[in-house]
Amino acid sequence: MEKLKSFLGDSSELKGDLSSGGILRLDGIVVGTIRAEEVILSETASIEGEISAGKIIVVGKVTGTLRAEDVVEIREKGYVNGKIVTKRLVMVSGGKFNGSIEMTR
Repeated sequence: MEKLKSFLGDSSELKGDLSSGGILRLDGIVVGTIRAEEVILSETASIEGEISAGKIIVVGKVTGTLRAEDVVEIREKGYVNGKIVTKRLVMVSGGKFNGSIEMTR
């Protein structure tokens, strides 16, 4: 299992582009574009923009576009409003999604 490489705390706010190798965990607010190998959005995360990664795990709130090469997981308290482009989608009971899904091969 790969280790966490980057972290944005719950009292942090970023406007712009964020790029990270490895696993990126977001607890704060981001308005912009995010790129990483894996992105984990905690319960306190609020994202407005686009996320591109191999794997995206949503427990917080996203408004925008999620592009995952492998999988998008919307967990129990996760909320996505926008577009999802991925090979696989996992949605746990309690997760919420409003928008469109494009399943890739």
